[in-house]
Amino acid sequence: MAIQTSNDGVAEVPLALVSNGFLDELTAGLRARPIPWEGYQRATLITQAELNYIKAVEKKTGEDLSRVVDKEGDVYGELLISLLQKLVRVDTIQSILILIDDLLLDHDERAAYFLQLGQTDASLPYAPLLKCLRSEDSFIALKASKILTTLLCASPKPNTDAAGELFRWTTAQLQSKNPAEVDLSVQVLESALRQRNVRIVYWNTPQAVDALVRILKMENPGPQMQYQVIYCFWILTFNEEIAQELNRKYDVIPQLVDIAKSAIKEKVIRVVIATLRNLVEKAPEANLAAMAAVKLLQFSENLSSRKWSDSEILEDVNFLKAELQENFHTLTVLARLLSTSNDAIVLSVAASDIGQYVKRDPSSKKFLQEIGVKQKIMELMSHPDQEVRYNSVNTSWSLIGGKV
Repeated sequence: MAIQTSNDGVAEVPLALVSNGFLDELTAGLRARPIPWEGYQRATLITQAELNYIKAVEKKTGEDLSRVVDKEGDVYGELLISLLQKLVRVDTIQSILILIDDLLLDHDERAAYFLQLGQTDASLPYAPLLKCLRSEDSFIALKASKILTTLLCASPKPNTDAAGELFRWTTAQLQSKNPAEVDLSVQVLESALRQRNVRIVYWNTPQAVDALVRILKMENPGPQMQYQVIYCFWILTFNEEIAQELNRKYDVIPQLVDIAKSAIKEKVIRVVIATLRNLVEKAPEANLAAMAAVKLLQFSENLSSRKWSDSEILEDVNFLKAELQENFHTLTVLARLLSTSNDAIVLSVAASDIGQYVKRDPSSKKFLQEIGVKQKIMELMSHPDQEVRYNSVNTSWSLIGGKV
């Protein structure tokens, strides 16, 4: 898939990305059902004019649909949203949503037919679709989520309230036992989060990021799901606040590095490295220490020697390597870790790395003492974790001039 980059560095994700075989199969099974539109007209639920418009597009797709709709796009936008507001039968709502999705498929410019309704009613076009999102019928909710995503992505000023409700829905869906529903929800996020203004909305949605992190920590989520979830983190980390807090709250850096080390697919490594680069560019103070602790410098040196089909990978790897080398040489990263981290693994690795550094450069002992590292290492010699104690004892010998 060719990806173009917007002015804030985020890939321009095609709206058709929200494409799910499970949803497509459900749609195909429902498409042919007859809907009693004439009965609605006789019951005065719809007008004769509305019936005529509906019959003109019923069961049409592709170019046949385009020939009708594009002549009176605004009329159809208003009509279809109006039908969602006043009709309640499940099969009818399903059919209306199928028609809206058909209309938008590969034609995101038609989102304007719906978005223009907001000029006269601020609740439109989102309110009826959000009601569908809350439906007990799973097809209605899934189809509405796809349509809402298209509208949010196409809007020059996305509705953050609508985005918030969509994100609460995706957070719940990520707990689903149905992998297809999880896949669709992640695709919704991949597309919706490209809108800069809604990233912080997602970040502030309760349990939203937790749900994504849980997928990454699953035993075997598969390379495609790994890629899609990390892609969401990549987009999120263009926001400086999120880049500052992401690893502190969710400890994602060790997980990302582990995934990259074991990844077979180049695109998985690419999106991990791009995410790590964002974390360094947007919030170096918050993230370089954790990267040093998981030996990202050594891993980046390994990656820089490989051949890649995508030149951007090497560019990002070299950027990380340079930043980590500079930071490592000052030793402030590891010193900060020892003072701020409560994680036994991080403390153990940091203590070990300091010992190795001192062995390579004995002149660093004075500086380490001045910034309090020696005292902290001595304190860690009584840490409850065995590995922390072991590495601290070894490093203390190096710091005081003994031999390990």
